[in-house]
Amino acid sequence: MCGIVGYVGAEDATQRLLNGLEQLAYRGYDSAGIAVLSEGELARRRTAGKLSNLRQVVAASPLQGSPGIGHTRWATHGDPTRENAHPHFSMAGDFAVVHNGIVENYQPLRAELTAEGIVFRSQTDSEIIVQLIALYAAQFGGDGAVALRAAAQRLHGAGAVVMLSRQQPDRLVALRLGNAGGIALGLGEDGGYLASDIPALLPHSRNLLFLEDGQLATLRADRIELQSMAGEALPVKTERIAWGPMSATRGRYKHFMLKEIFDQPRSIADTLGGRIDLARGEVALPELAVAPERAQRLRRLVIVACGSSYYSALAGKFFFERWARLPTEVDYGSEFRYRQPPLDESTAVLAITQSGETADTLAAMEEVRAGSGHNGVRKGADRRPGAATQPALWCIVNAPGSQAQRMADCTLLMRAGPEIGVASSKTFTASIVAQQLLALALAGWRETITAEERAARLRELSSLPALMGEVLAVDPLLQQLAGRLYAHQHFLYLGRGSLYPIALEGALKLKEISYIHAEGYPAGEMKHGPIALLDEKMPSLLLALQNGLYEKVLSQLSQLRARGGKVVVMGTSGDDTLQEQADEWIPLPSCAESIQPILATLPLQLLAYHIAVHRGADVDQPRNLAKSVTVE
Repeated sequence: MCGIVGYVGAEDATQRLLNGLEQLAYRGYDSAGIAVLSEGELARRRTAGKLSNLRQVVAASPLQGSPGIGHTRWATHGDPTRENAHPHFSMAGDFAVVHNGIVENYQPLRAELTAEGIVFRSQTDSEIIVQLIALYAAQFGGDGAVALRAAAQRLHGAGAVVMLSRQQPDRLVALRLGNAGGIALGLGEDGGYLASDIPALLPHSRNLLFLEDGQLATLRADRIELQSMAGEALPVKTERIAWGPMSATRGRYKHFMLKEIFDQPRSIADTLGGRIDLARGEVALPELAVAPERAQRLRRLVIVACGSSYYSALAGKFFFERWARLPTEVDYGSEFRYRQPPLDESTAVLAITQSGETADTLAAMEEVRAGSGHNGVRKGADRRPGAATQPALWCIVNAPGSQAQRMADCTLLMRAGPEIGVASSKTFTASIVAQQLLALALAGWRETITAEERAARLRELSSLPALMGEVLAVDPLLQQLAGRLYAHQHFLYLGRGSLYPIALEGALKLKEISYIHAEGYPAGEMKHGPIALLDEKMPSLLLALQNGLYEKVLSQLSQLRARGGKVVVMGTSGDDTLQEQADEWIPLPSCAESIQPILATLPLQLLAYHIAVHRGADVDQPRNLAKSVTVE
């Protein structure tokens, strides 16, 4: 959602901050700002729009000093304006803060602070933090680290905070809460640096400290000090980043895929950033440029995709039909391009491609654009400008500026950031979230959902980063489970409803990176064929979360157990009855049914990863596969 940089040292911070923000610009943003300690006072420059605007502001009104902090922001609370851009100052100007994440309880905190006489200058939730810090600093003698820890105790939600204090001019203080916002710190030849991602640090240091949940770091020009939330000193353990553009961005992780799995709390926060307004219960997707009256006239949605994107589309189908009441078809790009389906103005075609360069998906988009099918047969779509039969062509893509984006009428970016591992991970979950946002936007335009229900769905989406952090915390359990399963040669993945596509994706991940044969199947169809394969040599993985189909899935579990096969069950944490029936158990936090498909994906990714590692496979570059399939 946001990019963070910081510097403390004897040199001027301004250009270092601007250069660091440039390294993080790939993450996307709608405003930017920097603040430095200049001649004993905090000074800042902020602007809406791109970093080029901020550079112009700094050139017109120069800013010099150290230490300093910088930030690029995707709006979540408040419009993308200069006033809402970070860094935020305390009312007296003694503290500055940049923040990556969401303060879920900002409304009661804001009301409380307003009653204390605090005057807010922005609409953001992040300003709450700096005002709380100032309040507690007055109680604790101006110690910024103590005040930040005290303020953090009041905050609900995951994220990262970096604080600059006028009263402590020799340091920056950084805190990480949960898994949605990362911070890395390192010492360079000319001072200390911190950033929310490694590329901004590589020009200065390769020995980096990565903050964990609940850790607070004090960064000085010549040292880093680490504390727990209780104020206990912790050992500072840096990790050396191997030199080189590819391995360097892998950071502390053994493989890119593992890093990208653990990136997902942040990538989902980025996907949501600036697109939801929790206070108003609204979703805003101005980049789609869809006229409400056009959305109301739609009678059909056709989604074209390949591979994991196809499975994400199968999950998305549930939400387009349930929320927007829009009949939805999902087709492989490689089949759609030859199928000659009829298209008209009542149809929207949505292409999903993480790279934006997938050949079959692009060919399907081209068929929609040209209005002709294979061998020139007309599809029924008149593509002349202004023709009444012209279908809409949209796309969801992760790569800005890609061919898919150029071909589409409008584009919804995933904002998952660079994904190096060939097997998709964070782009899969980001594409489902993007589809949910689109479904909610369409539902609003089509008036098929109440404002209260839309607000509830948005609250559920906003809880994802923190819940994902809880899911990722079971990784040690999945490593152990992989050690017991990796020798099997066949697997069956089963799910129902919106979890069926997740079973397909889980099986695909296992196939892609471990070379084990795996099938995904609707659990209700198990008895129509696949049950003949079940024995002690073929484990089944059943997605059995508590939702509207829970009792149906329990019936399938009984059938699996009756055939003598090993059954791995993913169920809701605390479901002791279900756990007792499982040979192996994967717990998932209790959550709303709408976000179950997204959360259920993570353990399946981790399980496939650890099985592949046990088998000695090349996780990041599986045989015969490429990141972007550019041939038919």
